[in-house]
Amino acid sequence: MALKTPIEIISPKEFWVGDKDAAITLVEYGDYESEPCAKANEVVKKLLVEFEGKIKFNFRHFPLTKIHQRSMKAAEASIAAGQEGKFWEMHNTLFAHRRQLGTISLKIYAKEVGVMNKRLLTELVDSVYGWSVRNDLLEGLDKGVRDVPTFFINGEMYEGKPTFESLKKAIAELIKLQKAPAKKRA
Repeated sequence: MALKTPIEIISPKEFWVGDKDAAITLVEYGDYESEPCAKANEVVKKLLVEFEGKIKFNFRHFPLTKIHQRSMKAAEASIAAGQEGKFWEMHNTLFAHRRQLGTISLKIYAKEVGVMNKRLLTELVDSVYGWSVRNDLLEGLDKGVRDVPTFFINGEMYEGKPTFESLKKAIAELIKLQKAPAKKRA
């Protein structure tokens, strides 16, 4: 009996959008079936345009499976797409179709965004990416995440309502602080 070679899975921690060298990091813990997360996704898109070159964004999975039964497989499908460099295309597609996230639909969406993996359906059924989603969830719990969407700006949990104006203000303040010259000590 031949032993299977373990596959290397690229972690969601590696999927960033925006300027890779940006000093401001925005991380969201979210769920693909959540209406507030879908709204927050639109806010993030605007923030990436508003602060182009100044921020980078990472989405981490926090599926609320007790109320969103398909959120776990949707998260796994996004990670599967990420293995082929299609995480963000799948991410946005999942939010656009958040009410239709059955396994067959996930396969169709993956194909639409350009995922070539012929074993995707089998990998979803076998929960190949389940541990990656679980790692995000556990890390979120360790950081105090209890609901979605939850944002972190430069590692600090954002306590306000995640509207465009409130997040824009918080990010602009951080940028201003970074530009301020350090006070000289006597």
